Amino acid sequence: MAFNMAESKKTTNLNSEVKYLQGVGEHRAKLLNKLGIKTILDLMEHFPKDYISRKLSATLSDLNPGDILAFTAMISWVDVHLSTKGKSILSVGVSDGKVGIICSWFSYPAIYTKLFTPGRLIWLNGTITEFNNQLEMLHPEFELIDDPEDTKDDFWKKREVLPIYSLTEGIKQKLMRQLIYNAFSLYSSLIEENLPDYLIAKHHFENRNSSLQKMHFSQKPEETGIVRRRFAYEEFFYTQLLWARHKTFHTTQTKGIMFINKKQLTTGVYKNLPFTLTKAQKKVLWEIFADMCSEKQMSRLLQGDVGSGKTVVALFAMLLTVENGYQAAMMAPTEILAEQHYETITNLLKGFEVRVCLLKGGVYKGKEEIKEAIASGAANIVIGTHALLQKDISFKRLGFACVDEQHRFGVEQRARLAKLALHPDLLYLSATPIPRSLAMTVYGDLEVSILDELPPTRKPVLTVIRPSSKIDLVYREVQEQLALGRQVYIVCPLVEESEKVALLDATKLYEYISRKVFPEYPACLLHGRMPMKEKDAIMQRFKAGEIKILVSTTVIEVGVDVPNASVMIVEHSERFGLAQLHQLRGRVGRGSAQAYCYLIEHHPISKVAWQRLTTMTKTTDGFIIAEKDLELRGPGEIFGYEQSGMPVFRFANLVRDQDILKLARQDAFEIVRADPDFNLPENALLKKIYFSQLTDKEKLILY
Repeated sequence: MAFNMAESKKTTNLNSEVKYLQGVGEHRAKLLNKLGIKTILDLMEHFPKDYISRKLSATLSDLNPGDILAFTAMISWVDVHLSTKGKSILSVGVSDGKVGIICSWFSYPAIYTKLFTPGRLIWLNGTITEFNNQLEMLHPEFELIDDPEDTKDDFWKKREVLPIYSLTEGIKQKLMRQLIYNAFSLYSSLIEENLPDYLIAKHHFENRNSSLQKMHFSQKPEETGIVRRRFAYEEFFYTQLLWARHKTFHTTQTKGIMFINKKQLTTGVYKNLPFTLTKAQKKVLWEIFADMCSEKQMSRLLQGDVGSGKTVVALFAMLLTVENGYQAAMMAPTEILAEQHYETITNLLKGFEVRVCLLKGGVYKGKEEIKEAIASGAANIVIGTHALLQKDISFKRLGFACVDEQHRFGVEQRARLAKLALHPDLLYLSATPIPRSLAMTVYGDLEVSILDELPPTRKPVLTVIRPSSKIDLVYREVQEQLALGRQVYIVCPLVEESEKVALLDATKLYEYISRKVFPEYPACLLHGRMPMKEKDAIMQRFKAGEIKILVSTTVIEVGVDVPNASVMIVEHSERFGLAQLHQLRGRVGRGSAQAYCYLIEHHPISKVAWQRLTTMTKTTDGFIIAEKDLELRGPGEIFGYEQSGMPVFRFANLVRDQDILKLARQDAFEIVRADPDFNLPENALLKKIYFSQLTDKEKLILY
């Protein structure tokens, strides 16, 4: 449909505050702000989450317990009765003409008894349950769609299909529809296009004005999916333009070091390895060496599950650096991880003339000598925390830097590394597998290598779900592992008891485990509130085998390798995300013995939580788990966009729209390769929008 611009209350800018829109004002503007609606354009872009029809849904016969759905039905009967505890329950029978469902409210406003009358049409949205062989919905979202208060000339009264919007307290559906109608009736002519004509033609998009109107006013909601693709595309496209510009700048303006593969140190260490590299490791090393032997500054992300051999790959990149007369640095998020890397690398380099130094925080004997060795170039490989970037640390010839656990390292820190004097090659390691679609948006400036193969000596961790009522059985099974000399992790979501949530806390569980369950085995408590030195000391004792049972919070999510640890127990596993559960499970199974992970669930447990737990029992592949995590939680939960500097997508969905992302990325990179500054006439619109909206973000990442 098309609106004509009204003459009254004109605005010259769709970016005007929404309070100036007819029907809004100061108070309603504050409520709309809670939904992220700050301007008139924001309101126009507040898309429906669903659509409802005034026609009865003839689908109730296909429903099953656990289904989450929305449908239109007719009210058949209304009943108010008391529960066994004397509380009032409102039950409403609804029907599609053939099949009936009961909707119940245990707590409800008195007005409900007047609203719900037999014969009225009602739209319902909720989860189907079953009680006494009868399908039921408890406290469903609803809307009465034959409201007698509607006026005869009301625009929405004449529509067979109505949009359903996300709301906040104080804003009802009827009001939201009216405000959106007002916005389009007054200002639709001000909607501007934000894609060039050739892209619109290429992908068969409608113009932006028409597309926006269809999202709100379509009478064929099945068609809105096609229209929505346009908005997903434009969000992805401008994000990818940013990365494409960055990459072009990086490759043309920033010259790296052209290393030569002399096959001296690298070949010598390779022949001396006590194990054989996997095919995946060899493939990734070829990709990294090709980057390092080119003129460009390498900027690569290496993803791989825990135990896939990322450290060894990084070591060979460092050896290539050293045999070319440059220094290499490796940064870890914690001192204990830095110490682990130092230990691993020095063991692999025994007999080779490579000086490896460990730089720790604080004051200790020999620190100044290490700093001098770094400054003079005598230190070939330097391992430490991100403190290596501090001003008092000066490398003579830093040619390569490796960052472990990259997800703890933001865009600004990446930029600081890249700007170092000699433009060192950069390798970022991540043991948190990231879905490809998310990597393209968060790490769009990086080349990506993947280690998708574990060493043949690694056995998959056997993962089982156990209800809390069966914990004694779990302890008996754990007893067998302890008797074999193995070690155990027990993880809790809380440090101490909370008044707000009824969850097991680590402090109480530690006391119970150490005194009642396994008093004969040395146990210890570990949590994030402890000073770093105390945490490190406990982990070192656990690694040494002095502690057999470690009761902890998720502070051990990223920790040291303890090959003898064969059991992971996660209490209240239903409270953890998939990525977190996967990281925790990765703490065990580092040795040759069979390892076990017990996911202890406490009722009640949601359907989504159960999906997470069952996923853990079906696969140990971190990339499959990451994709499922993205599907269940969304990107905002998985990766901190504030840290990454990237936007939260409003229209695009990284699971559903992966094909659109690929198209948008391909288009963006092709355009920037041909016209990096958007000077061609056909890119005039791109130039206007890009430099007016993305300049600040570009300043953040261009280096």
